[in-house]
Amino acid sequence: MTRAFWCEQGWVNGEVADGVRLEVDDAGLVTRSETGVPARDGDSRLSGVTFPAASNAHSHAFHRVLRGRTHDGGGTFWTWREQMYEAAGALTPELYEQLATAVFAEMVVTGFTSVAEFHYVHHRPDGSAYGGEDPGEHAMERALARAAVSAGIRLTLLDTCYLAGGFGVPLNDRQQRFGDRDARGWLDRLASLRKTVAGEFDPAQVSVGAALHSVRGVPEADLQVIAAGLPADLPLHIHLSEQPAENDACVQATGLTPTMLLHKHGLLTRRLSAVHATHLSGEDIAALGEAGATVVMCPTTEADLADGIGPAARLQAAGARIALGTDQHAVVDPFLEMRALEHGERLSSGERGRFTPADLHAAASDAGARAQGRTRTGLEAGAVCDLMCVDPASIRTAGSRPGQLALSATAADVHTVVVGGRVLSRSGRHATLGDPAALLAAAVAAVDAARTTDPEGIPQP
Repeated sequence: MTRAFWCEQGWVNGEVADGVRLEVDDAGLVTRSETGVPARDGDSRLSGVTFPAASNAHSHAFHRVLRGRTHDGGGTFWTWREQMYEAAGALTPELYEQLATAVFAEMVVTGFTSVAEFHYVHHRPDGSAYGGEDPGEHAMERALARAAVSAGIRLTLLDTCYLAGGFGVPLNDRQQRFGDRDARGWLDRLASLRKTVAGEFDPAQVSVGAALHSVRGVPEADLQVIAAGLPADLPLHIHLSEQPAENDACVQATGLTPTMLLHKHGLLTRRLSAVHATHLSGEDIAALGEAGATVVMCPTTEADLADGIGPAARLQAAGARIALGTDQHAVVDPFLEMRALEHGERLSSGERGRFTPADLHAAASDAGARAQGRTRTGLEAGAVCDLMCVDPASIRTAGSRPGQLALSATAADVHTVVVGGRVLSRSGRHATLGDPAALLAAAVAAVDAARTTDPEGIPQP
């Protein structure tokens, strides 16, 4: 059954057009798109300016519990990481499903309709695998998949290989639940997970991809095994050169930068998404561009963690695609990520307009979908009908030119979100889950309670 939407204004082929009418099939794809036309009887009307929905190319759902809680002690990325490990240690499948449902609902109401979840909390805290009838094999991964279904977001579950705590350093006690015995063990578990997910979930809703935590987290010998054994159809993501210390350790251990180490083992390809890529050499930038890789910038996280400002414009000029992610969810807002990408370039270059509004929307939507191996979202025929509608007359946007809302709007101005041709959010409320703020408050409280007890349920001081 064909459905139709009429948009007061809509982003079509890189610019805003008036009177955009879309016809959508049962699969949620736009089959017909017209501009400059009136609405017809029965059309669902979308006011304001309608944009392609955002695709979140990098997420760690459980990091959301740290928002607003890590700012009073100073420090660096490495000290922040200690608090992250504490949160990871508290998670159970039930608790993770509750938390991820809330986080994914927050994403939906702010304009994200798909997410690449960089997932490495695989096992029990002692490193033993989940199994038995309850909670069952792949319990944490299936919990994330159920959360995505509840929230209605498209999930690319990036099952992450995490084998070492650094170059020549084994996993520490708090990292045990992240690891597998070796690369072949991870590849076997990944194959089993793909089979399980395919049997339980709609592939349009939940798919499985692959990730390497980082070059410090996967020894070079295991990179060789993975390059030979990883299925060619899977998206592959990796944290890359987020910190100078990682680069220095990689050069000392291998004689190569992280980027060139991936290149050496044939992993620097078009399917690769390099996350952060903050501290790169000129050779690294050229190699990523020549490969046609995607670079996932997470500007609000990189600012929050004092990572630095990555060479986004140079990467794009070299041939890499720039996508955007929310990473640790210090902010969940596609407009603030777009704005922070451009503002970082202005601060580092002394020039304005390094990324045009069209560049920013492409990073927020098209490139993020590509990083997940998904069809792009938008208002053109053949696109997935995932849309976000923005109020152009709010206190933030009043007077803005419609085509420049990327530089003035925030998620607070997203009044309607459409996923697959169905309205899933209005005025910040999820159609089935209600107010994400209430879900988040309850989930964070539940994690806090879990962090005050040991595995035997005995309260801790």
